[in-house]
This record gives sequence, structure tokens and C-alpha cells, in this order.
Amino acid sequence: MTEGRAIERGGPFTRRSLADDLTRLGVKPGSVLLVHSSLSALGYVVGGAQAVVLALSDAVGATGTLVMPAHSGDWSEPSNWQRPPVPAAWWDTIRAEMPAFDPALTPTRGMGVIVECFRHLPGVVRSAHPSVSFVAHGRYADQITAGHPLDDGLGERSPLARVYELDGDVVLLGVGHGNNTSLHLAEHRVTAYPKGWTQQSAAVLVDGCREWVTWTELGISTDDFEQVGEAFAETGAQVVGQVGAARSSFMSQRAVVDFAAGWFDEHRGAQS
Repeated sequence: MTEGRAIERGGPFTRRSLADDLTRLGVKPGSVLLVHSSLSALGYVVGGAQAVVLALSDAVGATGTLVMPAHSGDWSEPSNWQRPPVPAAWWDTIRAEMPAFDPALTPTRGMGVIVECFRHLPGVVRSAHPSVSFVAHGRYADQITAGHPLDDGLGERSPLARVYELDGDVVLLGVGHGNNTSLHLAEHRVTAYPKGWTQQSAAVLVDGCREWVTWTELGISTDDFEQVGEAFAETGAQVVGQVGAARSSFMSQRAVVDFAAGWFDEHRGAQS
């Protein structure tokens, strides 16, 4: 979105006004907050992504913890790429030449400028998964990001599960449940339908040396995430309000994950 379009959405919004909006939405000092966001949806923000990151930090306070997905989907098996695909003749070159994932250097893909800004905040730590990493800052940042295994990127050994254990919250700033990564944790907890497995690969450091490593992980899908979100909203457990110009949502991560696991059991199970 151009700055002109952002101005049309409204503003000017500031670090202080956004922090106040987040507080009204339900964000509390000391909380663990998993953030999904779109800067363009917020309207004209004085200071852009930097102001948003600072407002989020103000809202959770000095004892809080901010978490964001920092996925880099292009650090993965090229034969699986779809948007866009690359010619099969390129695959071997990509596998041979892709640099090893570097938590400090590897850019995110499709996560937005707020995440890119946040991951450069002093003190932020990033988990070691090459394609579905998370970044965190604050009291529980190390606990949330440590030990992120290749074969369980979004499951019980992932940062998502650590946020669940810490009874964290989720805020969707101008985005819907299609962006809610916590629903992938719910997928891992479903028992009523065959989920299948997929093979994945990436360039990583092994004992200090770059290697192209392959592993098997649970198959996931976001196709019905918006439906899950609509059903969850009907329970009354989701708070909806404005942050800047953006319609935004706030919820307990445990509440939405537990609800979604039951919903997947019922609806995906019926389709299997």
C-alpha cells in the first residue's frame, strides 16, 4: 500500500495512540503476546513499523514478552514451492547453493515490515528453524525460542507450544485467522482425521558446517482457518476492536487452540 492509501485509511496514529488502542483491546502489562500484523491495515502511522513495535512493547511493559512469526518459506525444499514455483532444472542448484539459515541474517518472507523491524530490536532472539522460525523479546524470549526442532516446526516442541504453556495471548492487527499460526498447533492436536506427512529440506549449520538436511513433518493447511475463526468468534471469547484504522482481534491462545482442535476433529474428520 502506498502512503497515499494509508492516509486515506485515517490517522495520524502514533506510538502512544496505538499503545492505548492495544490496552483497550485487552493487552496487559506482563503478558506473553503473539502478534500477527499488517502495517498497511493500520492507516498512517507516524514512524511506521518502528512506532508499532514500540507501541506493542509499551503495551506489554518491561515484564512482558512479545513473540512474532518470522517465517522464511524460501529456506525450504524447492520442489515444494508453489507461489511461484521454480523450474525443476534449478532445484539441484538451489539445494547446493542456498546459504545456511542464519537467525540474524536470513530475511523473513511474507511476514510484513513490522516483523522485519521487530527482529532487529536489540535483545530479540530467533528460533533456529530455517523455514518457520519465531522471534521473541522480553522475559520469556529465550524459553519460547529455544530447542525448535526441524521435524516439529509448529507442533508440541515449537515456540507455539511454549506460548500455550505460558498462557499467552494472540493479537491479530488488521489480519484475520488465516494468519493465526496458533491454529497450526491445534492441527497437531487433532486425532479424528488422517493428517499425513510431508518431506521437507533446508540448508542449515551442522557442527558449524553448511549441510542440506531433509526431515519429515506433519502436513498442515490454512484452507479452513477463516472458518475456524468465525466459529470461534461466535463463542464470545474473542475481543474485537480498532487499533489505528485496523479492525483487530485479541484472544487467549489456549482458548483458540483448544476450540480449533475440537473444530478440526469434527469438521475435518467428517471429510476424511
